[in-house]
Amino acid sequence: MKNLIFKYSLFFFVIFTACSSGNSVNQKSGKKIAAPESGIYVGAFPDMGSTEDSVTFARLKAFENLTGQKPVWVYFSNNWFGGIKFPLKEIQIINDFGSVPFIRLMPRSDFSDTKTDPVYSLQKIIDGKFDKNLKTWALGAKKYGEPLMVEFGTEVNGNWFPWSGANNGNNPEKFKDAYIHIIELFRNQKVNNITWVFHVNYESAPNEDWNSMSAYYPGDDYIDWIGMSIYGVQKTGDDWINISDIFDDAYKNLSAVSKNKPLGIFEFGIIEHERKYEWIKSFFDLLKSGKYDRIKGISYWHSRWDNEDGSVSNMRLDSSPDALKVYKEAVSEKMFQTKLKFY
Repeated sequence: MKNLIFKYSLFFFVIFTACSSGNSVNQKSGKKIAAPESGIYVGAFPDMGSTEDSVTFARLKAFENLTGQKPVWVYFSNNWFGGIKFPLKEIQIINDFGSVPFIRLMPRSDFSDTKTDPVYSLQKIIDGKFDKNLKTWALGAKKYGEPLMVEFGTEVNGNWFPWSGANNGNNPEKFKDAYIHIIELFRNQKVNNITWVFHVNYESAPNEDWNSMSAYYPGDDYIDWIGMSIYGVQKTGDDWINISDIFDDAYKNLSAVSKNKPLGIFEFGIIEHERKYEWIKSFFDLLKSGKYDRIKGISYWHSRWDNEDGSVSNMRLDSSPDALKVYKEAVSEKMFQTKLKFY
């Protein structure tokens, strides 16, 4: 009888120990996403439609079937066209799929991109005009409880979004103050399950000192991850861009934003082109070179859209067999991680 009790005790001890050690690595023992100890996470924007927010389980599963890999995070836009609303439905779909939702807070009332938004200006955010709505969003995130990644004001150093410095009097401080205001509001509601992201473009437009990546950075006390977008040809007829020609400077500038935070390539892609597979291969060859070891996460922009001139931009990985093949082979290598760590 004593031997039987000992065996049962040993069994439960082993099970408990295994579960406890597992929590520190792959299970959600924490609420924020930690950088991997080695390698790079692979997330994705898996074809969320023209408004970038059409999240369906079918789209997610189709991407997984296409690439042979489930993305660690799924990237989508939270447009404020109809108000500032917590996207619970989309978040729940992504969570049920087994990925972490990665949300772009897009303070815009329409798709106009050459002026300050008439509704959601940075100054109004700073002045607290939307605090009630943002508090409701924050409480929705808190109630959801599971880890989320959230960025505000994507590619702010470009000139194509209403929150850019170029559309706000060449004044990066407005963006910085607005982002800090949002994060502090969330902190006041004790929301602790959000990994806050700062996301810029690989080059500034205009390319002037006042418009540098670092000029917009809220600071290490507020931001958990720093990332950028970097693209090849985005429209038929555009000049070819060798990624190897632009990556060094982009990485140097991104690294200068913070000495400590993990870096990500949160958007990368290229339209269908006879050299598309070459561009994608070059991208992964750069990451595998070991020169850019602060990069800890990537997300391919898997999408197809119509342009105003009637042309089509097809960045989908399956736009050609060669492009899909080189992507699948790259992300299947050991350095590309499919399990998130949390803290």
